[in-house]
Amino acid sequence: MLEKKEKLLQLVKGFCEQYLDEDYEQLSCKMVEKLGRKRTVPFMTGKLEVWAAGIIHAIGTVNFLFDKSFEPHVSVHDICGYFGTAQSTTSQKSKSIRDMFKMGYFNDEFATKRSQQNNPFNNLVSINGFIVPANFLKNKE
Repeated sequence: MLEKKEKLLQLVKGFCEQYLDEDYEQLSCKMVEKLGRKRTVPFMTGKLEVWAAGIIHAIGTVNFLFDKSFEPHVSVHDICGYFGTAQSTTSQKSKSIRDMFKMGYFNDEFATKRSQQNNPFNNLVSINGFIVPANFLKNKE
């Protein structure tokens, strides 16, 4: 298991170094470690390249990696080309990873620093069950 985990770490690190940034590398490595702690380690079956592509795709999906207006930006084609995987297989693996860890947009655990800073929910508060912008309170004082 340790040998496969180390190989998977090298795969995601290699992609992040070439296409992404340190933030994505840290999140990808964190995901590999988290997968390695599951009772039944998921990456013990299947190709490691598919798992690596799925990890990058899953983290990228919740951090708007495929949106051209965000930096860094990478296409699904780039991910699949790098790892030699099919787009449908990569997307399916990504979906299973996102479901496994209940990942969504603005997920605290797997959000990049930029996504955390730009989270529109950061400025919302709940008052008596109503959600209002935090600056609304400042204007009423």
